Amino acid sequence: MTMHRACMLACVLLQLAAATPAFATTWHVRSDGGDGGQCNGRADAPYPGKGSDQACAWKHPFVALPPGKPPRIAGGDTLVIHDGAYMMGFGAPDTDGCDGDARAECVMAAVPSGPSASQPTRILGSSASGQCKGKPPELWATERARSVLNLDGSSHVEIACLEITDHSSCIKGHNHAAADARGETARCRSDAAPFGEWGEYGIHARDSSNVLLRDLDIHGMAVNGVRAGRLRDWTLQRVKLRANGWGGWDGNVSQDKGGSSANAGRIVFSGGEIAWNGCGERYPGKQVFGCWGQKQGGYGDGLGTARSGGDWLFEDMLVHHNTSDGLDLLYMDGSGSVTIRRVRAEGNGGNQIKTAGPVTIENSIAVGSCAYFASFPTSNMIEADHCRAMGNTISLTLTGSSLATLRNNTLTGQGDCLLITQGGNGDAKVLVQNNVFLGGSEWRSKDPSRHDEVCGHYASDSDATVVFERNLFWKLKGDFCPSGNVCGRDPALTDESMAHFNATPRAGSPLIGAGKALPLPKDDFQRKPRGSPPDIGAIQAKGSAK
Repeated sequence: MTMHRACMLACVLLQLAAATPAFATTWHVRSDGGDGGQCNGRADAPYPGKGSDQACAWKHPFVALPPGKPPRIAGGDTLVIHDGAYMMGFGAPDTDGCDGDARAECVMAAVPSGPSASQPTRILGSSASGQCKGKPPELWATERARSVLNLDGSSHVEIACLEITDHSSCIKGHNHAAADARGETARCRSDAAPFGEWGEYGIHARDSSNVLLRDLDIHGMAVNGVRAGRLRDWTLQRVKLRANGWGGWDGNVSQDKGGSSANAGRIVFSGGEIAWNGCGERYPGKQVFGCWGQKQGGYGDGLGTARSGGDWLFEDMLVHHNTSDGLDLLYMDGSGSVTIRRVRAEGNGGNQIKTAGPVTIENSIAVGSCAYFASFPTSNMIEADHCRAMGNTISLTLTGSSLATLRNNTLTGQGDCLLITQGGNGDAKVLVQNNVFLGGSEWRSKDPSRHDEVCGHYASDSDATVVFERNLFWKLKGDFCPSGNVCGRDPALTDESMAHFNATPRAGSPLIGAGKALPLPKDDFQRKPRGSPPDIGAIQAKGSAK
């Protein structure tokens, strides 16, 4: 064989090796399974009651990923968790390597990274082969476990069809330590073991890339649903973050003062819900209680990041009734972008949407009912917590020469302004097209005889150009309405009250067919096709598309 042919053969063999998937194993967890010596974990079957290394499932996820020990599964493998509730923390199976004096660190070993994007390591609830159906397996934290799932350093991973929670009603560090009428305290016990059946984070992740989270219900954690930063290319599909005591998603993971938590790549939230964060959740009834704000030492953002880059997309999301901001992306550094599409944000105690840098907000409904918790029966929030950051419905901070585009949205609120823009140099621009600006009385007004109205737009310390085209303005301070827009006309929405807001135009609404023809968006909040010209606002009236 000549040297040339030998080289060609070697290249072919290398290509075949690269194209051939690495051997991967599917492992099983069942509540009636066995430990690592009794079962090999490779069969969806119960432990027969005797013998070792039997073809049966393991009895707990910790057998696969034991705290403080090497994982029994490898990168690219699949771990299927079958029906049941699994305690995650000190005292669970395979926690003999945990230090009883450091119970918070008795957590699942980090999920091994998959070999590639096409060969992820998968942790799946038993119904995860398609759309999740029925009650998913439950992973619940205990003894102040730092996290339920650990994705520190984990890349090429898929997590699906799981409920992640704890079995306590408490919030870590809550300002109410006294027992209530039910004999419960809002504050978790942290002074001495046993601490109780609570945990800090549903998911903890840093230095992690190419992760898919889908069909997860993360609720009732004592601190955050997700604590994650230094990420690249994460996608969340149909993920719920609900009633986590400090916040839904906290992006600050740096352990060092001034350290980085910045993200990169594409970060996508699709079809999920971020709600009631900054509140506790009673176990087992899931009633929301103990809501607290930043003036009381809490936090309360639905989603917040540290200084960050990346291209963030939020679409088809519900973001509501978080005790501070709904989506807080104020610390975007201008190197990436934010796109918000078909999002309904309402009842958040600060700004409904807050961003920085290049941004596009379209086909969204933002109801700035920022004083919602003032009348919520089990809220502990004080007056200063309501309508934080002046309660502006949309807050945009321009960076450098960035472009902000708002088109076909419906905005209302009871804070200071419906839209505030700030920052940016003389080349920065804000395009405001085909939006409804529906005002009313500002909640913070202390003089009942004045009934101060909400302002439509306020520019603060900005050289950016703001262009208003074919928007409708109604009931705003000083009758704000730039020329070239629809002024002084009731938009005639189905329900204009913030308690039951319905942005659908009624028959005869001045919104119908009154917008500026734009190449995008081609459909509306409900994915109905836009007309030409389109209706103003997030929702195209029935029968008005032509």
